[in-house]
Amino acid sequence: MKIGKRLKIVLASVIILIVMGNVYLMRPLFGGKITGTRLERVMKSPNFRDSQFQNLEHTPSLKEGESFVGAMYAFLFKDRAIRSPKMPLPVMKQDLKNLPDADLLIWFGHSSYLLKIDGKIIVVDPVFSDNASPVPGSNKPFNLSYVYQADDFPPIDLLLISHDHYDHLDYKTMIQLRSKIKNVICGLGVGAHFERWGFAENQVTELDWYDETSFEKEFKIVATPARHFSGRKFKRNTTLWTSFVLQTEKYKLFLGGDSGYGKHFKTIGDKYGPFDLAILENGQYNETWRYIHSMPDELLKEVVDLQAKHFLPVHSGKFALALHDWKEPLSLVSKYAEEAEIPVLTPKMGEIVYLQQLDKRYDKWWEGLK
Repeated sequence: MKIGKRLKIVLASVIILIVMGNVYLMRPLFGGKITGTRLERVMKSPNFRDSQFQNLEHTPSLKEGESFVGAMYAFLFKDRAIRSPKMPLPVMKQDLKNLPDADLLIWFGHSSYLLKIDGKIIVVDPVFSDNASPVPGSNKPFNLSYVYQADDFPPIDLLLISHDHYDHLDYKTMIQLRSKIKNVICGLGVGAHFERWGFAENQVTELDWYDETSFEKEFKIVATPARHFSGRKFKRNTTLWTSFVLQTEKYKLFLGGDSGYGKHFKTIGDKYGPFDLAILENGQYNETWRYIHSMPDELLKEVVDLQAKHFLPVHSGKFALALHDWKEPLSLVSKYAEEAEIPVLTPKMGEIVYLQQLDKRYDKWWEGLK
């Protein structure tokens, strides 16, 4: 009798947890469901096979010989003290609503940045909430001297989203920016999230790899491959991850998304290069998951493959999503770039980068900080 009663309690507890979990997963922050004509388009994509999007080459989540349990143990318990700075990181405060009359870029930390070209405001992967994760309190940003918020932004002519992971597509930020955003360009399937969050269908353009579209006639945007994955729930790769080529009369820019090193960089360089500037992921890497996040020494290969004259490393400076020292990405990539004599831009967060002055040298602002 006692065993039967205990079993009933356990079963009831499991059922309650399952119900609560399903209710939690129905929250808006998890995004929308791909249905109807959107699903038909996804299924017709040459990059969609076996019920999910595929990379262009074999891309395991973990390196051969590594286990999920081992990777998770290291993430939870190894070298936690070095991953976050012990003091506020310097951030330059700009009046984003009254920017100089010039073509420029401002990096806000991690992969969030603003471009102003020909008077148009383009924002990429903005994340300005206090937690880039569906689990409250699990992925808080570093302590910064100034924290940009949605209220700081002027009207946004174009929003570009590389993929739907929480550190690139943030529900709270999207809701706060929604009234300011005129147009959105993203990968196939990602538009389902925006529609659930109240964006109009005609605001959102979804692209497959190598699809092209125009913006304000003078701007050509191409979705190009990346070597990564996607997903906001347990099932992965139902939406497409991407990078972008942005071409105007004056500039040719490569806007990289999260990606491991792969053959696609040379293909993009041969097809669309040379580039005036490549913005490339550099941070949250580890040898264990090197296929989906580039290692610092691989960035220089990407720059060469892309035929980029200058590059700006992002995906660091704000969140601790890997095991490395928080400033290691910038330290290593600067060292490798100097050795290879390749110009690298390392502005402070919030510092204005003028696109007509890409040869400018920037301070190694992270040095001396703990």
